Amino acid sequence: MKKTIKYLPEEKQQDLNYLVKLILEKIPQTQMIILYGSYATGKYVAFDRRIEFGIRTTYMSDYDILVVTSGAKDKEVGQRLDSIEEIYYRNPEEQTPVQFINDDIKKLNKDLSDGRYFYTQLKEEGIVLYNSGKFKLARRRKLNFDEIMEQAQEYSDEKFGRANSFMRSVKHDCNDGDYKMASFHLHQTCENLFYAVRLAFTLENRKQHNLSKLLASVRKYSERFDKIFPQKTKEEKRLFTLLKLAYVEARYNPKFAVTKEDIDVLIPIVESLNKLIKKICTEKIAAYGAV
Repeated sequence: MKKTIKYLPEEKQQDLNYLVKLILEKIPQTQMIILYGSYATGKYVAFDRRIEFGIRTTYMSDYDILVVTSGAKDKEVGQRLDSIEEIYYRNPEEQTPVQFINDDIKKLNKDLSDGRYFYTQLKEEGIVLYNSGKFKLARRRKLNFDEIMEQAQEYSDEKFGRANSFMRSVKHDCNDGDYKMASFHLHQTCENLFYAVRLAFTLENRKQHNLSKLLASVRKYSERFDKIFPQKTKEEKRLFTLLKLAYVEARYNPKFAVTKEDIDVLIPIVESLNKLIKKICTEKIAAYGAV
């Protein structure tokens, strides 16, 4: 794990050093403070102001910070982190936002040892802003097939739950006649279904919103994906492009047009995708148990 933020602009370093100071003052049980996400990887957006679809928008990447504690109560740590945010934000519209998460060192090390994908990625890319030196981070161990099966099932259930929730939102959107928002929720349904496949097969996943790339990433797991979104005709290509663009366009482009007919065609396709991925994931998880 990296240990320096000297590559960041001086202002960002000052922000992070100030946040570390506040955390150590307010939460004495702190054992480690780890920066992860875009500021750790160097892929952050410091500040962006633009006109999108006739609307003025601004965007700044967050400071994503994991506060690792030992023997502290979750509720108490959460309250203190909230108080730190209140102190930190002097000018919220111009300051870099901060997002805190908290874990006890025992839980963190168990998740690292178990190869939990979020934490293994965090360890790989994160930067240690503070370390008490009292604890070491666990190494990822080789999982047995029962453990792999358990994780795959857990991840699959979680992603299918989200996908089904988004599909319920699609139905509400249609009842309200909001077909543009229905396209966004259909996109989110597909995104979580594709995540379910990747997690069931690899126990790893990275955020990806481009449906073309997501579909391409799972084709290797089953030839049956060739029957979903075939894109052989001009109309099939148009509908898939509409669904792919909906992640951004449906929310921010007032001129983005989606009809009831579009949604009526897309819903059964996404429902078929759900059934297919459910079957593929079930087969893969059962295979772990058969080893």
